[in-house]
Amino acid sequence: MKFFVDTADTEEIRELSDTGLLDGVTTNPSLIAKSGRDFFEVIKEICSLTDGPVSAEVAATDYETMLEEGKRLAGLAENVAVKVPLTMAGLKTCSQLSKAGTQVNVTLCFSAPQAILAAKAGAAFISPFVGRLDDIGQVGMDLIGDIVQIYENYPKMETEVLVASIRNPTHIVDAALMGADVCTIPPSVLKQLVSHPLTDKGLAAFLADWEKTGQKILD
Repeated sequence: MKFFVDTADTEEIRELSDTGLLDGVTTNPSLIAKSGRDFFEVIKEICSLTDGPVSAEVAATDYETMLEEGKRLAGLAENVAVKVPLTMAGLKTCSQLSKAGTQVNVTLCFSAPQAILAAKAGAAFISPFVGRLDDIGQVGMDLIGDIVQIYENYPKMETEVLVASIRNPTHIVDAALMGADVCTIPPSVLKQLVSHPLTDKGLAAFLADWEKTGQKILD
C-alpha cells in the first residue's frame, strides 16, 4: 500500500519525506488556503519534495475552464496529478487529460457507480471519502471494499483506489486488509501509526537495563 500525506504544509511534508514513508501528496483548495501562501508556489515546492504524485485540484466547475486549469496545473511539474470533482464536467476533463498523458485524481467519490465512471474515464486515482460517509451514519469502508472488488473484476481498469477522508489508524488497517492501493493520510494520523504503549514500555525497560551496564555503543 502507498502512503500519501494529505496536507499543504511543506514543513510537514519535508519531515515525513525524510522517513522514507511518503509515496505522494494530496492537496485541495481548503488545505492551500490554510497555508496562507500562493497556490502555485506551494504546489511547485511540494512537487520538489517528493517524486510521487502530487494532487493539485482545479477550482472551476465547467468543463472548458476546468480543462484549461488542469492543463496549467499539469505544466507546473512532471509529478502533478490533476484533481477533479466527480461531476460530468470533471469526468469529461479527466478523459481528455488522461488521453494527453496526465494523471488525474477524481475526488469526492461517495458511491460505487461513481467509481466505475471514473475508471472508465481513465482516472489514475479514485478518491472515496470514508470519513464523510461515516459522518452521515454509513460505513465508509464498505464502499472501499465494493470498489476494490469491482476493479478486480475488470483487470483493464487500472484506476488505483485512493482512500481519502481518513480519520484514524483503523481506517488504514481496514483499507490494507481490503487491498486498497493508496491511503491519503493527515500527518497527525500518520504519526499515530508508529505509537503503541507497549513499544514505549519496552523501550523504557531496555534503556534502563542498558544504563545499568555502564557501557556505550559510541565513544
